[in-house]
Amino acid sequence: MSSKITRSVATHNGPFHADEVTACALLIMYGLVDKDKIVRTRDPKKIQQCEYVCDVGGTYSPKDKLFDHHQAEYTGLMSSAGMVLSYLHETKVIDDKLYRFFNNALIIGVDDHDNGRVKPVAGYCSFSHIIANYTPIEQDASEDVENAAFNFALDFVLDYLKKLVSRYEYNRNCKAIVEQVMKNSNEYMFFEKNIPWLESFFDLDGEKHPALFVVMPAGHHWKLRGVPPSYENRMQVRCPLPENWAGLLEGDLKKISGIPGAIFCHKGRFISVWETKEDAMKAMDYTLKLYKDQK
Repeated sequence: MSSKITRSVATHNGPFHADEVTACALLIMYGLVDKDKIVRTRDPKKIQQCEYVCDVGGTYSPKDKLFDHHQAEYTGLMSSAGMVLSYLHETKVIDDKLYRFFNNALIIGVDDHDNGRVKPVAGYCSFSHIIANYTPIEQDASEDVENAAFNFALDFVLDYLKKLVSRYEYNRNCKAIVEQVMKNSNEYMFFEKNIPWLESFFDLDGEKHPALFVVMPAGHHWKLRGVPPSYENRMQVRCPLPENWAGLLEGDLKKISGIPGAIFCHKGRFISVWETKEDAMKAMDYTLKLYKDQK
């Protein structure tokens, strides 16, 4: 290691992709390399001087901090992004839960795209597509232009990863609130503030919980949201809002529901918005009664 430049990372030059940009961003974010020690090259001598190597070099060896997936010997599903994430997990830089979160939120998609397992879909733009669009438009762009574009994309990915982690940590903090509300609830769950609840609810065995609705603030208003049967089927609900409310706004919804604080009911009948908590509770009571009468 004494012959290597500490806290450095080599990756290939030329057009860049989401996998090596994300791999470098992960190493930077967790304090293992410095941004000003990224070496974009295919020169074997320069590569050998770097402490970490991503997406170039023809070797995958986590113990040696080498993360390439292009060689025939590697038959796994990861790109350099997945390899670096796995390394951070194996070296206990990140724990099991954060590793799974990163994989499910981003990295699996980056790996699949880079390894050609994603079919093009008209009108669909993935994270990998966005990063690819940061590459210089001119195919004969100079090295300085390519490196500047790489650094711009790197800053974007770093910011995105930090936002992912912030959202993950916030959701984890909210999970304790969701758990307590679940323990004290039956037909519906009531929250004093607007928090993410859906994923935590099902992580906490929500499929077996009897709640049909969630009532919580929504800005200056209140929302009544139906509980899905499962996280995978989260656009469905156990108990839909009344059919004749579907897609109605303010005056029309006030007239049909008889509730003066009516604002909006989604045409999918899974969520509605009301002026006050009392209005939302009235809407829920009416819907529950209708639901029970129809059973």
